[in-house]
Amino acid sequence: MSRILIRVLWLTLISGLSLQGCTPPKPVRLGAPIEGFSHTSAAINRFSVNGGGGPNLAPYGYGGGQMCCASLPVKWHPGLTVVVEWVKDPDPYAYADWPKPRYSDAWSKAAREHEAKYTRHRAVVPVARYERLGVVNVHFLPCNQVAVTAGLMMPGTPKYPYYFPQKMQEPATCPES
Repeated sequence: MSRILIRVLWLTLISGLSLQGCTPPKPVRLGAPIEGFSHTSAAINRFSVNGGGGPNLAPYGYGGGQMCCASLPVKWHPGLTVVVEWVKDPDPYAYADWPKPRYSDAWSKAAREHEAKYTRHRAVVPVARYERLGVVNVHFLPCNQVAVTAGLMMPGTPKYPYYFPQKMQEPATCPES
């Protein structure tokens, strides 16, 4: 082979290798939006998934739209879990009996006393299998149980991994975790 042909091949090889470095790597994790569903009579005043905040949830409610974001792997793998933390108001309609007028000293005292009854929870929760990462749906269930999905399926669709009634009642006693 001629020296010119060898140089051309050599330059082509070097150019090809250098161009490979220009392609960005595919992400391993992405931020996914968070939605919540309360299936109980309690209000979920705030919650987070892996530190990313979720919306407030009314009793028996779907709440607040999507918030950003929970960091999750692009590909689901066995043993995948998330940390869900939440603050629950077990008596969300108590304010109807608070002293009037609103924001008076007596009303503010009642609000502080009520807030002291909020409960705080933390759970490490398995994530249902997903083919493609999508919205993180967090279901708050009786007995401070939580179920999490993170795929493209939405509640009520045939392939959604869970079916929970909108209104679930707390049992008289909850099983020990």
